[in-house]
Amino acid sequence: MDYRKLIEMVSVSKREALSSKLVDVILLSKNDEKMPSQLANTILHYWQQDTLMSESGLTALLEAAALLDPGKTVDVFTALELVDMAAQIREATVKT
Repeated sequence: MDYRKLIEMVSVSKREALSSKLVDVILLSKNDEKMPSQLANTILHYWQQDTLMSESGLTALLEAAALLDPGKTVDVFTALELVDMAAQIREATVKT
């Protein structure tokens, strides 16, 4: 799945809420052992730079959330009325 392309489709007005909700999915996940250290370091870098809401930051958050808890990640997109994107995430994570 091309996470960046999905994030590019998210309107700027929804990016703050999306960032916050994806961080929650990541922090509340009980599957933290699935997180590659490089991805965790990337997210930490964006957090330190206060750029989690940038396209790159959101891309990293989406990748981590989809990896750790695909169901809750789909729920986040559905709750933000990003139903087409939720369907794409669901389809991609079911295949893997």
